[in-house]
Amino acid sequence: MLRRTFALLVCLASLGATAASAQDAATSQQQSAASPPLAVANQLAMDGQLEYKLLATNRVTTMEKEMVESAAAGYHFDDVVSGPTFWGGDEALVIMSRVRGANHKPRYEYKLLATSKTSTMQKELQQAGDLGFEHRGETVFKKTFGTEVMIILERDLEATPRLWDYRLLATKKTSTMQKELLAAADEGFQFVGVSVGATFFGGSEVVTIMRRPRK
Repeated sequence: MLRRTFALLVCLASLGATAASAQDAATSQQQSAASPPLAVANQLAMDGQLEYKLLATNRVTTMEKEMVESAAAGYHFDDVVSGPTFWGGDEALVIMSRVRGANHKPRYEYKLLATSKTSTMQKELQQAGDLGFEHRGETVFKKTFGTEVMIILERDLEATPRLWDYRLLATKKTSTMQKELLAAADEGFQFVGVSVGATFFGGSEVVTIMRRPRK
């Protein structure tokens, strides 16, 4: 089961990277001022022109507050991961960056969603999509019973909002996920994120997030 789940994650990650590169190309020029392209970012890093901020907490509300404060200082989200802490439980780590000495006016707005119920996450994710927020990352917290998925959403304050329809798929069977992925793809949805976490009743549940542009 774990081997099949791992294989599915690898395929989804590859598929998401390919599809996202084509769709995100249309907005890359708008975002380049605050989030430079990879080649430019690499050169800036080599020249010592990037500065980073590491945020770490085991509370979603605290993380959202710190991300909002960092964004107000010109920082932009780079990546998120979670893992066990010295005292037990899980802690989320978020990396944000900005160009050293540049105009650090606020450019991005962030919203964090976290719940162990997929129905609640679907509702909150769609509400955020209706406001122009886009999926940027996700991770999983280990709780006393089961896990909690945390999703990071971003909205560009200087760009015309792009509205999205989101669909959250969750199942313990990879065969069922395969079927639901194909059905969603037939409706025009694109893969953007996936995570695996333990459930209250034991075993692992695959949670996949898909989206399509609002027509």
